[in-house]
Amino acid sequence: MTRTWTVFLNLIILIVLGACRPQVSPESVATGSLPSLAAPTTVVPDATFTASPSPSPTSSPTFQQTSTATTVRAVPTTELVATLEHPSPTLSPTSLSCWQQGGTIERAQIESDRLPKPLEFRVYTPPCYGQQPQRRYPVLYLIHGQSFDDGQWDRMGADEVADALIAGEQISPLIIVMPRDRVWSSPEVDKFGEAVVHDLIPWMDQAYRTVPERAHRAIGGLSRGASWAVHLGILNWDTFSAVGAHSLPVFPSDTNNIRKWLQAIPEESVPRFFIDIAELDRWSVTATWFENILTEMDIPHVWHLYTGYHNEEYWQSHMEEYLRWYTQDW
Repeated sequence: MTRTWTVFLNLIILIVLGACRPQVSPESVATGSLPSLAAPTTVVPDATFTASPSPSPTSSPTFQQTSTATTVRAVPTTELVATLEHPSPTLSPTSLSCWQQGGTIERAQIESDRLPKPLEFRVYTPPCYGQQPQRRYPVLYLIHGQSFDDGQWDRMGADEVADALIAGEQISPLIIVMPRDRVWSSPEVDKFGEAVVHDLIPWMDQAYRTVPERAHRAIGGLSRGASWAVHLGILNWDTFSAVGAHSLPVFPSDTNNIRKWLQAIPEESVPRFFIDIAELDRWSVTATWFENILTEMDIPHVWHLYTGYHNEEYWQSHMEEYLRWYTQDW
């Protein structure tokens, strides 16, 4: 009788233990979806996590993801604890609904003693600018071509391209300033450039939440705007860290000076340069001439000779490339 009861009890124990084991179906083995035996250790950055209520003293906290992110990386335990104990005072952009709503463009003007009329300009502020009052932004100054005004870059979609790249976390959020040049003359006569450097930039650094440092300020332009970008970027190397020249016709009055201006810049402070032009552009000779000078002086730069013409269709087709280059160090 005793032996019979022993066998019976062992049989019951085996049945109970078998019921507690995780069940693995043939389908789960085929697909690799086996039951999870431990909590995951990978944490999604820039997402909001909340600890589960009342974890046991001997177990690790578990987390529930309440927002999404595009990148996944493992976060060291010490970093995660620091994040929980000292939360950031501002919300992550990806947790704000404004992140997908796009930026805004405002029109403004300022008085300048250097100009007969007020200096007009447009300012693009990135998504969530108004919702993150503690955040500051790098600034890109973009100058239009001859016979156009401050609306040219806006019309070609610079703001829409910036919105898409920022929302996709492809580039850093930035402010874009688009000033208007009214006079089609040389820098000796047209004081637009001086007004930009000495009046507009200080005004922007006070009126908007910019990062008022050379490393976070760039200048670029197309056609005559490229002439200005090269002129101002080289002469004011302590103000701009990057210079973009799209379809560049060098100012005739600059041709005898550019080499010595570049030589006067401390080697460690030479701006980054980007030059591009279309093969059928009437200004390709001058753009190539400037690129040759940078090459001869061993100054690092980006140079592109593309197919196309000197027109807005060409510049618009390269807008994304431009913005990615300007913001690559931000």
